Amino acid sequence: MNIEKNYRGVTLRSLLIAFILIPINCYWVIEMEVIRYSGHPVTISIFFNVIFNIFVLIGLNLILKRISPKFVLSQSELLVIYIMLSLASGIAGHDMLEILVPMLGHAYRFATPENEWSELFFNYLPSWLTVTDESALSGYYNGDISLYTWQQIKAWLPAVLWWSAFIVALVFVMLCMNVIIRKQWTQSEKLSYPIIQLPLEMTEPNFKLFKAKALWIGFAVAALLDTINGLNSIYPSIPMIPIRVRNIAVFTEKPWNSMGSIPISFYPFAIGLGFFIPLDLAFSCWFFFWYWRLQNVVGTVLGLRSLPAFPYTNEQASGGYIALAVLALWISRNHLKDAFKKIIGYKSKMDDSDEPMSYRSAAIGALIGLAFIFFFASKYGASSLIYKSVAGMSTIVMIVFFAIYYAISVAIARMRAELGTPVHDLHYAGPDQIMVRFWGTRRLGVGNLTFFSLFWFINRAYRSHPMPHQLEGFKLAERTRTSNKGLVFAMMFAVAWGSLSAFWALIDRGYRLGMEVKAYWPSLSAFGREPYDRLQNWMTTLSSIDIQQSIFTIVGFFSTIFLMIMRMKFFWWPFHPAGFAITTSWGMNVIWSCLFVSWLLKLSILKFGGLKLHQRAIPFFLGLILGEFTAGSLWSLLGIALGIQTYGFWV
Repeated sequence: MNIEKNYRGVTLRSLLIAFILIPINCYWVIEMEVIRYSGHPVTISIFFNVIFNIFVLIGLNLILKRISPKFVLSQSELLVIYIMLSLASGIAGHDMLEILVPMLGHAYRFATPENEWSELFFNYLPSWLTVTDESALSGYYNGDISLYTWQQIKAWLPAVLWWSAFIVALVFVMLCMNVIIRKQWTQSEKLSYPIIQLPLEMTEPNFKLFKAKALWIGFAVAALLDTINGLNSIYPSIPMIPIRVRNIAVFTEKPWNSMGSIPISFYPFAIGLGFFIPLDLAFSCWFFFWYWRLQNVVGTVLGLRSLPAFPYTNEQASGGYIALAVLALWISRNHLKDAFKKIIGYKSKMDDSDEPMSYRSAAIGALIGLAFIFFFASKYGASSLIYKSVAGMSTIVMIVFFAIYYAISVAIARMRAELGTPVHDLHYAGPDQIMVRFWGTRRLGVGNLTFFSLFWFINRAYRSHPMPHQLEGFKLAERTRTSNKGLVFAMMFAVAWGSLSAFWALIDRGYRLGMEVKAYWPSLSAFGREPYDRLQNWMTTLSSIDIQQSIFTIVGFFSTIFLMIMRMKFFWWPFHPAGFAITTSWGMNVIWSCLFVSWLLKLSILKFGGLKLHQRAIPFFLGLILGEFTAGSLWSLLGIALGIQTYGFWV
């Protein structure tokens, strides 16, 4: 079979280039986020390391166009590489393997008589999912020992292979879900997919974007700011331009001081991304930032701050995300009914011949993936049907856990497809937290709670979530007439190879440098410690249903539903339900002021210049994003090359 002929874009050379770049980018992400704790590319919706890679490949294309045109990469090939690098980088990053790898041996390395971990839960930790070899752990944490001996590899290999298989199955189920919902969201509802604008415009064959003066003006503004600030980090005598986040104590008198300090930032890339957000969401993002702060004030006035976690923002956010998933599925209900008929072989007018795979194949694939996930989560011993499993997760708990997890996944994919939100972290509000607050640790039992802790790496936060990158990949394929079927293989290859590459990069850096010695240890220690400290607390203070947290989760759910009803009923309603859900997050606290600036600029441009001026302004805002991403990447690479700490433009 001629791959080049039958799978446009998903060519042998695009796969080969991605194969080479994926380990390099995983290593780069680990170097930035773990070793230097600077940059954090995967904590925002569009990863700057991936954009930089594509920018470099476009530069090489310009050279090849002059000396050997037949080797020039097509737009489809560049975007296939972009999609594969995005998936692999997300899996390597801050909210997936950077959390999992420190967890694998942490319990055994740091168990003490005081914390009683060995007595509390060691019998429930599967040996093939953790690392227990003391010599291997000593090498990882202390460094100066070669990873590449059979003794070290043997200690890590079972956990690496099992967890990689789990990640592939987890993401494959998302892929099958995306196949079923893709046509409804992309073709019927015509969602705008704002996140894909930059890679799509950058890779245009005629270089139209790069011929626009406005692009280079925006590029120069952002790059100049980061260049000056980068020089300041090396030569303090050079003045710094304050664009990074800083907290300002605006309110000092009671009850207003209960708002706390106010974070202010002016990141060029965030202002650029905000320009592509619909006006109602951009408005809602900064409005609800103040809404949550005012809840603190109201709570102080009414004496509610005595409640342990008032105003329970994480709980309200988790309810909001689930509501967004329910709303997304409800809007798509007719399509899903027809798809179900197609799956079961009932007469249906729906045509799935142009889909990445047939709906029936997608449904069967999702069931196979879920079957493996359930086998994985209950593999260690026999699990019971309902609650207290002796080891592993019980059946009902597994079903509810992953139903909530995939509901949150759908909400994130929908938000990005429709609105292009720059961040979506949802810290500490995943299915494990929701189930504990609604059922209590006493009813769930030790086996379920232990696996909740092992799954901490997919539920701590959702910044680098794979599902929206898959859906955006399908949209890019549609816009460039790239083979959807070939893209399925490319995506899953990137997930598998990216997982192995990330494991290698994280473990290799440990054995070379010593993660306990040379890495940014406070963060790495937290990633390994958090789930086991939480598990210890769960097991030593068995709890029943947390009424207050459960109520506020329900409040968040119905508040989001209410906002959507009002938005659909009244065209003038300015508040977007997604704004309510996402503004509780760390990321939105950092960039709310940037989104206020971009909202104000966009509103002014549309009011005084109309759509024509808006279209002319697009390259400038794309330039802000590209300029900061390029300068930030170069500072990061310079620091790695010279072995020094350099300017990290983001946070």
